[in-house]
Amino acid sequence: MEWIFRTAEELLAALRAGEVSSAELTDEAIARIEREDKAINAICVPDFERARAAARDADEARARGEDRPLLGVPVTVKESYNVAGLPTTWGMPQHRDYVPAEDAEQVSRLKAAGAVVLGKTNVPLGLQDIQSFNELYGTTNNPWDHERTSGGSSGGSAAALASGFGALSIGSDLAGSLRTPAHFCGIYAHKPTLGLAATRGMVAPPAPPWPIDLDLAVVGPMARSARDLTLLLDVMAGPDPLTHGLAYDVKLPPARHERLSDFRVLVVDEHPLIPTGSAVRAGVNRVADALANGGARVERHTPLLPDLTEGALIYMQLLFSGSVARFPVDAYAELRTRAAALSPDDQSLDAAQLRAMVFSHRDWIETNNRREIHRQGWRELFAEFDVVVCPITPTPAFPHDHNPNPLERRIDIDGVDHPYFNQLVWAGVPTMPGLPATAIPTGPSPEGLPVGVQLIGPLFEDRTPLRLAELLEPKLGGFQPPR
Repeated sequence: MEWIFRTAEELLAALRAGEVSSAELTDEAIARIEREDKAINAICVPDFERARAAARDADEARARGEDRPLLGVPVTVKESYNVAGLPTTWGMPQHRDYVPAEDAEQVSRLKAAGAVVLGKTNVPLGLQDIQSFNELYGTTNNPWDHERTSGGSSGGSAAALASGFGALSIGSDLAGSLRTPAHFCGIYAHKPTLGLAATRGMVAPPAPPWPIDLDLAVVGPMARSARDLTLLLDVMAGPDPLTHGLAYDVKLPPARHERLSDFRVLVVDEHPLIPTGSAVRAGVNRVADALANGGARVERHTPLLPDLTEGALIYMQLLFSGSVARFPVDAYAELRTRAAALSPDDQSLDAAQLRAMVFSHRDWIETNNRREIHRQGWRELFAEFDVVVCPITPTPAFPHDHNPNPLERRIDIDGVDHPYFNQLVWAGVPTMPGLPATAIPTGPSPEGLPVGVQLIGPLFEDRTPLRLAELLEPKLGGFQPPR
């Protein structure tokens, strides 16, 4: 058990010093998965035989004097990434036998960096839920409370990291799918700037793994420390060589500051469309106090903050208009009928989501233009602030809710029920304009559940929230193994 909860950075130092071999780390991780994952169900597609072979190769490479960014480090991969020889289903039973012939671009980058892939982690059906369960692989439980969700859609990866199943994982994020599981499981995750990391091969079956521009969606790193996020992002960053050429290189600007006392931070804990639960508000306040005690300039209000209500509406319109692109004709026709029956006076978020599902192209262009206005508003804000701190969801991890109609589900916020999908509005704050956001643990709720917040940074300045996450880690306690 000596190495299970060590960071990737610590494992690399030990590997370089000859204190441990990749084969030993891999065997220890596999033994832990075989012993502990029956209760968690995070690893849905194990690949242990090839992992052991990759670990032996890593040890031989190191013996020859090689050193790569992740050489010999055991990792996991979200099920939605293509891995040659393993099924990619996105939790959809009709694709249980779909096995891609080539690795996704990010899986190739992991392997080229020397990582040892232990297997694939569980997801929701079609990646379209805030929980991770499906008919093929079952339910992933939260390592802190098995009666609660680990989050979605990268819930298997977050649960795996919190359980000590590998040091790193890669996930994706369209509606908080990196950040929400990190918040629920007490780990770190980073949603990169839109377009920073190539997404080819992270595609629903049986679509071909061609390079496409995904609206809103990104791929990104998950880890048990802030520094490990940067380590893995440096492996993942860069556009697709098929569209930008093999010689293309990404040079992210350095963090704006290196010292906590130099950061200018806006702290926001209220959203006009949904209340913030007391446990999450306390987590935000712990971060605000740590910042202030470290000498940072902390503000709670500014007229520069783009309108959160309009931003949430634009986000939901973009999100839901894209979600129905491949709906069957009869299902789409039913949506059109339901949307037409809405009262013009119904301006609720639920109504906006339904109307967005039947957007015309003209409607989408108009919404996209409004997004550009918001992007400019964020540019102006980040001329005065370096980072924005805010919740990821209004509550810690909630109990499993597998009602087959997600629109009938509710989220309990301090004893009051709210529409299930309304909790996505916080995730949408940086997603709609494409901003980078780092999820960090802030300490436990009164019930002993993890609570996280997100640190939002300027476009393509991913290193700024990542550096702030690193500076806050010792002040907030960082990752703690589940008890």
